[in-house]
Amino acid sequence: MAKHPTPEPALQAELSHTLESQTQLGAQQDQLFRAFVASVQDYAVFMLDPRGIVMTWNVGAERIKGYRATEIIGSHFSTFYPDHDTRVRRCEEELEIAITEGRFVDEGWRVRKDGTEFWASVVISAIRDDHQQLVGFSKITRDLTDRRREEHERTARLAAEQANRAKDDFLAMLGHELRNPLAPIVTALELMKLRGDKASKEHEVIERQVTHLLNLVDDLLDVSRLSRGKVELKRRHLDVRDPIAKAIEIAEPLLEQRRHQLEIDVSSDVLMVDADAARLTQVFTNLLANAAKYTDLGGRIWVSAQRAEDDVLIEVRDDGMGIDPALLPRIFDLFVQGYQSSERAVGGLGLGLTLVRTLVELHGGLVSARSAGAGSGSTFTVRLPIIAAPIKRRLTTPPLFAHAANSRKHVLIVDDNEDARMLLADVLESLGHNVITAPDGPEALKLVKAFTPDVAILDIGLPVMDGFELAVRLRAELAAPPRLIALTGYGQQSDRKRTSDAGFDVHLVKPVNLKDLISSLTPKE
Repeated sequence: MAKHPTPEPALQAELSHTLESQTQLGAQQDQLFRAFVASVQDYAVFMLDPRGIVMTWNVGAERIKGYRATEIIGSHFSTFYPDHDTRVRRCEEELEIAITEGRFVDEGWRVRKDGTEFWASVVISAIRDDHQQLVGFSKITRDLTDRRREEHERTARLAAEQANRAKDDFLAMLGHELRNPLAPIVTALELMKLRGDKASKEHEVIERQVTHLLNLVDDLLDVSRLSRGKVELKRRHLDVRDPIAKAIEIAEPLLEQRRHQLEIDVSSDVLMVDADAARLTQVFTNLLANAAKYTDLGGRIWVSAQRAEDDVLIEVRDDGMGIDPALLPRIFDLFVQGYQSSERAVGGLGLGLTLVRTLVELHGGLVSARSAGAGSGSTFTVRLPIIAAPIKRRLTTPPLFAHAANSRKHVLIVDDNEDARMLLADVLESLGHNVITAPDGPEALKLVKAFTPDVAILDIGLPVMDGFELAVRLRAELAAPPRLIALTGYGQQSDRKRTSDAGFDVHLVKPVNLKDLISSLTPKE
């Protein structure tokens, strides 16, 4: 019978001490690990037995799920799942996956003690002994509700930005498509005036309604540009009385149509401001149009402009419908309108006053509205910073077409709209210019072989070859490149930059003002 050697007493004592030390170290490490897990606050870390019963609980689990250890240990972990998940036995499915694959990883809704749901990241790992027998599961849960909300907000924000860009693109296209058919109508009306045709009532109606439609289109596009910060003011020192006078001139047909009495009280002193003349004209025109819309036939409208210390105060007052006190705080908000009957006697899109406020604030000014209520009329006050610099007054205003005959031009017109092309040619020929026309780029390139234009007026949205490509070809193929004028329904800042970058000298938006077109034929000195 074999004998096993017996260790020497000293060696045996050393071995026993080493074994005892290792056991104590293991217990200490295990204790430290348990303490670490128990103290973790950002994660719920706990153990399940093979059936899914909660066996341990840490501080993080209590914070995230709301249960104290004494309340939850001994309960099935399905307690943390929404009713639907429990009914479809999702908990058991997760454990099966963990057993088969070693662990289960997922994100989904979980339920706290108070019944509220939170979005959780979950990891369930199967735990086996040395003999690979299942002894339970570890489960780690993290609350990702804030991150999910931020992701959803970011996604919603991106979707909103994309929708906003799509809206802006649509409005730009809408403006282009509406301006194209309006362009020949406006040109025809201008041609009638130029020829001295008798202006019939029908002509006046057409002119008023076309102008109204153009203003609506411009307001839509301006609201879109302003909301994206795409409007740049062309500031200069000017007498604020000039844009007021221009606005009155623009609004005069509407005031006459409704037989309003207009009273003007404007300071005799120069009222200098640093401003964009066109935008201030737009502000005052919208205020006058608003007063006209909400004032009964034959009513009265007052316009005043005076200095008030370091500001200029411009007021547009009427004795019309007035403003409901509940509406006053929102009167400058987008799409807000005053009283509307079922017949919609008062038209418009509810954009004018929004534009007024935005443009005035861009100038560093303030606008306010006041009214004593329905039937009491209303007053809109614009306050702008005044400047002390003097202004040189214009002695005369040049006639509309006074300079047109001074220089006869060879003009090429390229537009796929036959009516617009023909009428524009008639206008320029009546002023003494020599004009040829083409419906597209290839035809224009054929014509210029026998006709050298001084000026080329090109529609941008041409078929076959767009206006940009045609401009490049004309500059490349002609020994003396013509002055290039872009005539387009697109008028946003990005469109103007693109035509400028393509070499165009002038960018005009349809329907073009004939005074602007004629003056653009010759470079400014």
